[in-house]
Amino acid sequence: MYEELKYWYLRDHKLFRTLSFGQIKQLCIITGFKKASKGEIIYFSSSEVPRIFLLKKGTIKIVAVDEEGNETIKDIIQKGDLFGELTLETDDKDNEYAKVLSDDVAICSFLLSDFEDLLLRNPNLALSYTKFVGLKMKRIKNSYANLISKDAKTRLYQFLKDWAEKEGVVDGKSVAIENYLTQSDIAQIICTSRQTATQLLNEMETNHLLSYTRKEIIIQDITQL
Repeated sequence: MYEELKYWYLRDHKLFRTLSFGQIKQLCIITGFKKASKGEIIYFSSSEVPRIFLLKKGTIKIVAVDEEGNETIKDIIQKGDLFGELTLETDDKDNEYAKVLSDDVAICSFLLSDFEDLLLRNPNLALSYTKFVGLKMKRIKNSYANLISKDAKTRLYQFLKDWAEKEGVVDGKSVAIENYLTQSDIAQIICTSRQTATQLLNEMETNHLLSYTRKEIIIQDITQL
């Protein structure tokens, strides 16, 4: 039953749909599977044997730590996404960790070396993986470009629009988002201070652009952002 569960967890991901039943069963044999709770750290780039992770349930954040110990949220990972050693390179790794944001998560993982062997044996999977990583890196690059070229208010508005588009529940022009981020998290994502993020969110509430609580964000009119 356990191996069957892992099979369906992998099969459900678009990246692995090019593989046969037997190939995925083989990958499941070398795959680790775990569940984790909110607030739990599940990955350290500096201490783990190189692995690739597949998030099957929940939401996590990838946090980068610089030499001074300052933390920046590098990415928000959601159901169906990959994280870990995505570039298949282990040299000059960033110091980063992954932390659970949702109430719980379910994760599959496999050793980088095992995954490299699988790619060598399956050209179609290798091509799909190259496209997958390319799109992900392009999105991250565009995100950094936005941080450099726009002010904090514009970055916040863009982040909220992107978040609403991905996860929001639409009701006319209003969009409701389940809020699993603290104001400190949002500040890190848009690369500003917590004080500035709080001030901007308060201004948006005062101007009736949104309603903010720890559990939910309601954007009154998404066209106004």
